[in-house]
Amino acid sequence: MAVRRPATIAELAAGGKPALARTLSAIETAADDPAFLQLLDEAAGAAGGRVVGLTGPPGVGKSTLTNALIRAYRARGETVGVIAVDPSSQITGGALLGDRTRLSTDPEDTGVFVRSMAARDRLGGLSDHAIAAVVLMRAVMDRVVVESVGIGQSEADVAHVADTLALCIQPGSGDSLQFMKAGVMELPDLVLVTKADMGALARRATADVQGALTLARPAGAGLPEVLTVSATSEQGIAEAVAACDAHTAKLEASGELSERRKRQQRHWVVDAVTRRFGTVGRGACDIDAALAESGGPFRAIARLDAELRTRFRP
Repeated sequence: MAVRRPATIAELAAGGKPALARTLSAIETAADDPAFLQLLDEAAGAAGGRVVGLTGPPGVGKSTLTNALIRAYRARGETVGVIAVDPSSQITGGALLGDRTRLSTDPEDTGVFVRSMAARDRLGGLSDHAIAAVVLMRAVMDRVVVESVGIGQSEADVAHVADTLALCIQPGSGDSLQFMKAGVMELPDLVLVTKADMGALARRATADVQGALTLARPAGAGLPEVLTVSATSEQGIAEAVAACDAHTAKLEASGELSERRKRQQRHWVVDAVTRRFGTVGRGACDIDAALAESGGPFRAIARLDAELRTRFRP
């Protein structure tokens, strides 16, 4: 059966939520179609919106915080896309929808689009389809919030799609030490201590995080800002939004935003090749040449996949 021609970026922007939903569904079933690969590469190259990634363990309050961010961005008249990455069913492989059901958005609001994505076999939480969804949303929405699956220490994947990565830590949980042990403290651009209404516990957690960051960051590296927030009472939400804005503005002014996205795209290709063909396959191909000659990361992945299948799986 012939695959329907995908919408262009302009058509997606004009078509709103229905057009975006149809395209995301089509990509999940026709991900290798050349027309869709071209669309994804065009989206990856578009300036687009800004992406905030939320990572942290289960129960820290990422979904509640996502709700608060949606309200803040919509109050400014900005369109918002949300990728809620959920644990996968061991039977069907589909999303269990735990995070999606905690997001209270108005279905009539055409400026908000929420998509639940299964983590599938990705311990880090982002499948190939989730990365594609972020890229498409980023091309047509003002803001994209990626809420990671929430499995604890193995959540580095979200750093490879976010412009600003916010690590969420809960007071009284001992997360700071666990994240130091896992090396996660080297990743965030911003740290949010949730449930600020817990008072002394929240203040103690903030001090612990600041100490952990000082120990975990390489000498001379800047330290991310640490803020306390309470999504239920809106405490600190405006400050968190302002901190995200300031971080992306700094990246744009220095040219680092473009460089960060280039590094992310290269990582997508390296990761896809390594997962499919191992380190031997990774060593047998030229990632940079494939990126330059293919016109983007998604077509580069398809090209290298075809080449390596011929070499290693005759």
